[in-house]
Amino acid sequence: MIAELISIGTELTAGLAVDTNTAWLASRLAACGVETRRHVTVTDERAAIAEEVARATSAADIVIVTGGLGPTEDDLTRQAVADALGVDLERHPAVLAQVRAFFDRRALNWMESNARQAEFPAGTTPIQNDWGTAPGFRARFGRAVLFCVPGVPREMREMFEHAILPELRDLGIAGATAIRTLRCFGAGEARMGERIADLMCPGRDTTVGITADEGIISVRIIARAAAPEEAAALADRDAVEISARLGNLVFGRENDTLASAVGALLRSRGWRLATAESCTGGLLAKLFTDVPGSSDHFLCSAVTYSDQAKTDLLGVDPRLVAEHGAVSEQVGRAMAAACLARAGADAALATTGIAGPGGGSAEKPVGLVYIGLATAAGCEVRQFQFGAHLSRASIRQRTCLTALNMLRTRLLG
Repeated sequence: MIAELISIGTELTAGLAVDTNTAWLASRLAACGVETRRHVTVTDERAAIAEEVARATSAADIVIVTGGLGPTEDDLTRQAVADALGVDLERHPAVLAQVRAFFDRRALNWMESNARQAEFPAGTTPIQNDWGTAPGFRARFGRAVLFCVPGVPREMREMFEHAILPELRDLGIAGATAIRTLRCFGAGEARMGERIADLMCPGRDTTVGITADEGIISVRIIARAAAPEEAAALADRDAVEISARLGNLVFGRENDTLASAVGALLRSRGWRLATAESCTGGLLAKLFTDVPGSSDHFLCSAVTYSDQAKTDLLGVDPRLVAEHGAVSEQVGRAMAAACLARAGADAALATTGIAGPGGGSAEKPVGLVYIGLATAAGCEVRQFQFGAHLSRASIRQRTCLTALNMLRTRLLG
């Protein structure tokens, strides 16, 4: 079966808020064997919503609309769906009583405008909302079953699980979907794509695709079959093959991060890490400490942003800074070695660079970064040029990810 998802809200079309509902719904539908073919976001305009609902219900088997069911003047989903259906709104006394009871139980002030939430297009069936004030509704329209639910994420999710999902099962939806995601770092999207190009061809029993985000490459495998175990076997088959082809470029699966992958390697060796950061300003330490349990392998971080701090906190020789500049291989090496010794760590990472947007020169442009990695075996410093075209945030993020990957590959031998 084919689904389309419609998100309502000017705050979404204007970029003032991020639509998380669509991704969640699409993943839940996929797990049921339903293919989501289109996502659409519509502004709070009655005619635009009605037009999109009419189009979607003629093209899909299942249409889920989120948002626009509240009590205010810009909540227009009910009216728009009524327009599309060619019917009027009608008030349901029983639903009105439920909405009022919700307010009473929580000692909330009742406004007459809240009564709008008990109005539905004639002929539709209300969907009770036990987690908020706005009920949803369902209807048969065109070729589709249409569900309209609030845009509040918690309410939407609970209503899907308790009301929509059981009905989808009653519709006799057959099939299952399994999704596997391999998380990679250390090569570009094109290079990885060449290694698995034959697995990305149309007509296979799985769909393989690649996405990139700040250097992290995600390879997603989607397998559909008649039964969950069949879908899982197909997805796992491709995951094993792709992992073999990409080798150590794969650092994890699903929601793994580079920091969690490195943390697991440190933990397995019994190593402890410290960081000395200049251009990244503590971001590297944050990535480590965002991971629960990182206290067993992460010791400390010295954010030595100024030249004086590099000398005072790490003991970097000021003559090195004067001769080579703070952004240099020599200073990166000194920072990493000093951090290792002062923290009593097994490994130390150091970052120094020009994150921009200003501060660059012909000799040392924006995006120039040195990363130092010190262990008992010695200190390695590598130079990177991430490019002046990137934003300050991107340069800092890529510096941290590259530092993490340097340590990961060292730990892997």
